[in-house]
Amino acid sequence: MKKVKISVLKTACYTDLIEKYENPIPSHCDMKVGQEFVANGWQKPEGFCDSAWDSISAFVMTLAHGGENFYGGWMKNKKSAMISCNDGFRPVSFLIETLDIDVE
Repeated sequence: MKKVKISVLKTACYTDLIEKYENPIPSHCDMKVGQEFVANGWQKPEGFCDSAWDSISAFVMTLAHGGENFYGGWMKNKKSAMISCNDGFRPVSFLIETLDIDVE
């Protein structure tokens, strides 16, 4: 099983949708562009947003176990995926890449 790097590439915040539809919440995901995390296979990296992990973990697990070429050639690097979290108010886009490092 390989380690997988997760990079935060883009964040968005739709204040118009928040104002119209969201109830106030005490905290929300605070991912920042440029942050990087390394997953040891199925293990969620320390400090990684729980909701975002729910959105990307299947892709992380597949890459960690040698899977590649999602959707028949979608990504230029067949050992990667571009996945966004499921927060419709504050979506975060993650680049997920297999590292050539085995999980210890």
